[in-house]
Amino acid sequence: MNAKNKTFEQSMTRLEEIVRTMERGEASLEESLKLFQEGTELIRCCGKILEDAELQVKKIMTAPDGTPVEVEFEHEL
Repeated sequence: MNAKNKTFEQSMTRLEEIVRTMERGEASLEESLKLFQEGTELIRCCGKILEDAELQVKKIMTAPDGTPVEVEFEHEL
């Protein structure tokens, strides 16, 4: 299953696996490069999923009178 076909949760789980493997230093340089490339693609896909979710939240926000209102999504860090 490629990164584009995974759910957000599946992608995050795989990213955690990649990070653990690379932190342990058990992968060869070649394998580390492949893992880095996979991780980069997973991050890109997760970002896209989050952007789409943010847009969806904006679309479903409504004003007190029931009319749709776009409210800026506040990021908490």
